[in-house]
Amino acid sequence: MTDQNSQFFAILTAVGKAKQANADALGIPWTFSQMGVGDANDTLPVPSEHQIQLIRERRRAPLNQVKVDPNNANIIIAEQVIPEDVGGWWIREIGLYDAAGDLVAVANCAPSFKPLMSQGSARTQVIRMNLIVSNTANIELKIDPSVVLATRVYVDGKVLEEINKLDSKQSVRAATTANIALAGLQAVDGVALVAGDRVLVKNQAGAKDNGLYIVSAGAWARTADADSNAEVTSAMLVSVEQGATLADTRWQLITDGAIVLGTTLLTFQNVTQGFAPINSPALVDPSANTPPLFDSSKSLATTEFVARSAGSFGGSISIAASRVLTVSDIGKRLELATGVTVTLPATESVPNGAAVLISAGPQSTTSRVTVAAGDQLAMSNLAVTVPYTLSPGGDFIAIRESGVWRCHFGSETLRTASIFAASLGGNGYQKLPSGLILQWGYRTTSALSTNYTADAVTFPIVFPTAILSRGGSFGSGAAASWLSFTLEATDTPRSSMTIRAGSGSPFAGQPFSWFALGC
Repeated sequence: MTDQNSQFFAILTAVGKAKQANADALGIPWTFSQMGVGDANDTLPVPSEHQIQLIRERRRAPLNQVKVDPNNANIIIAEQVIPEDVGGWWIREIGLYDAAGDLVAVANCAPSFKPLMSQGSARTQVIRMNLIVSNTANIELKIDPSVVLATRVYVDGKVLEEINKLDSKQSVRAATTANIALAGLQAVDGVALVAGDRVLVKNQAGAKDNGLYIVSAGAWARTADADSNAEVTSAMLVSVEQGATLADTRWQLITDGAIVLGTTLLTFQNVTQGFAPINSPALVDPSANTPPLFDSSKSLATTEFVARSAGSFGGSISIAASRVLTVSDIGKRLELATGVTVTLPATESVPNGAAVLISAGPQSTTSRVTVAAGDQLAMSNLAVTVPYTLSPGGDFIAIRESGVWRCHFGSETLRTASIFAASLGGNGYQKLPSGLILQWGYRTTSALSTNYTADAVTFPIVFPTAILSRGGSFGSGAAASWLSFTLEATDTPRSSMTIRAGSGSPFAGQPFSWFALGC
C-alpha cells in the first residue's frame, strides 16, 4: 500500500533515451504529443525503462501544455487536463508519448480516484509530469490548441504571457545614469536598491545588455515581462519611480526592427522631454492669475506679483481729487494734483514693508499727505505735523513700519533731513551735508558815543567746530569807517562776534546786516 515510504518518479524509457541521444547527436527534433493515464491493474507500479506501454491504460489524450521549467532548463513539464465527464477509475501510472506514438517516459503517482459526475463528485483533474532530460535544445514543445482543455492556471499564465508582450511595462524603481556591473546590491541614481527591485538599465557600454532587470545579491536577471524577444519590442515604455535625477520620468525603447535579446543594441529615450517633469517643472511661457497684493499662501507667484513684492512699482496713477488710499494703491506711484490731500491706508490694514511712492505736481504748492487716526508720518525718522505739504515736484516713498508711515528717499526727505536743517528768517542759518553752516542776520546799532566802541552779535546757532569767515554791511547814512567785524575776548566762542566802529561818529539805531561761515 502507499505510505510515507513510497517513492514517486518519472524516467525516460529505453526508447525515450535512444530518441534523446539521437536528437542530441543528430539535431533531429523530438516532439512530445500525448499523455496516457492508467490504474496499473490496481497494483502499485514501479516505472521501468523497458516499458513500451502502461500496465493498464485508461485514457490517452493530447497534451494540454508542454514547456521547459522556468527555474530549471533541464526539466520538461508536460500536462494533461481530464474533463469532469471522464473517469470512474484510479490513476496510478502516467505515460508520455512522442509524435511517433512511442512511450518515451513513464511515471508512477500517488493513487488518485477520478470520479464521474454521476457519482456526485465530478471534477476537472490536471495530470502533470516533470521529466528531467539532459538537453532540451532539440525538443520541440508543441501542442495542438484545438484539442486541449484550459485550466485556470493555464489561462492565468497565458494572460500574463500576453500582458508581458505589451509595450507598456510595470514601472521600475530606478534607472541607470551610467554603465554599471549587472550584479549585486548597489545604489543607482541615488537609490539604494534591494533584492527584487526592478531597474531600467540603459547606459551599458555594450548596449545589447540594456533592458529591464531584477536586482539580486548575485548576477541580475532580466525581468519576467522583458526576458524574451517577443516581450521586448520597439516603442516599449517604462516609468521610473525614484532617483536623484530621473524620478518620475518615462522612457521608450527606440530600437526599431526585430530584436534579439543579448544581441540587438537597445536604445532608450526619455519621452518626458518637451513636457514638465512632475517634481521639477520647466514650463515654456506659462501665464496665471496674479494673487492679491500681500498674499502669503501657496498660490503661484506671477512675475507681476514678484516685481511688486520686490519693490518695483506696479503702475502710476494721477490723483485729481482728495481721497483715502486703499490697499490696491500700494506698490504704485501716485502723483497728486494741486489742492489734493490723500490719506494713507491705516497701518493695521497692510503688512510691514508695504510701500507707496507719492509725489506732487511740478507746479503744486498745496499737495498734502495725511494719515489715519492713531498713525504717524515720519519724515527723516522724525514725526512731522500732518497734513504734510509737499514742495513743488517733491516726492518720497512711504513704507509701513508698525504704526508709522516712515518716509524714505525722495526730495522731501532731503528737505527735512538734519543735514539740510535751516531757519530761513531774518536771522537764520542753513546747514549743508559737508558740515558747512551759513548764518546771517540784521539789526541796528546800540547807543554808541565814542569811537571804537563794540556792539555784539549773537549767532542763531553755535558753530560746532570753528568760525571760518565773517562780514557785513551798513545801511544808508552810516559812516564809511564804521565797518569792523572782529572776535573779541568777551565774545562767547563760536556763538557771537563783535562789530566795532573804526572812526567817525556812529549813531545809535544805525541798521546793519552781517553774515558768518563756519562748521
